[in-house]
Amino acid sequence: MARRYDSSTTTFSPEGRLHQVEYAIEAINNAGTSVGILAKDGVVMASEKKVTSGLLAPARTSEKTYKLCPHATCTVAGLTADANILIDQARLRAGRYAYQYQEPIPIENLVEHVCNYKQAYTQYGGLRPFGVAFLFAGYDIHHGFQLYQSDPSGNYSGWKATVIGANNQAGKSLLKTEYGSSSSSGGEMKTDEN
Repeated sequence: MARRYDSSTTTFSPEGRLHQVEYAIEAINNAGTSVGILAKDGVVMASEKKVTSGLLAPARTSEKTYKLCPHATCTVAGLTADANILIDQARLRAGRYAYQYQEPIPIENLVEHVCNYKQAYTQYGGLRPFGVAFLFAGYDIHHGFQLYQSDPSGNYSGWKATVIGANNQAGKSLLKTEYGSSSSSGGEMKTDEN
């Protein structure tokens, strides 16, 4: 019965699910892992590079980390071709904002623009959702350092520490236990020193 609902992005199943979005999430779960950790004085981001074949020549640049503008960057998990389209949208938005207002774009404004673009692809027939998740990191004068995660449905949220890609649930549970939520640690990651 699910087959009747999985060919269109605009048709909800009786359970209230969009199967095309779930397929996009599966593509992300099969991608390399990316981790983001927010600190007082910056954001740490790391990505796993999956080797698909020993016959491939090594890439000269990172396939997972992209600079969006001087104060914002992102890492991706999922389909790189889909990510390239959205990264171009983000760079275009950041450039237009800087030209129009003569100041850098706030990070959440940039994330919201990309996620609105992603959400539109779940709403109209003939389009498929982008099979990519992002970790956005950056700095602006309004809120300091920030870390956001987005998914194929266009939802985004701010995080202190998060994981996307393969084994993201295990990574999130590990970060949850290691990230200090008590007032004594000030919400910082536990290390050998503290």
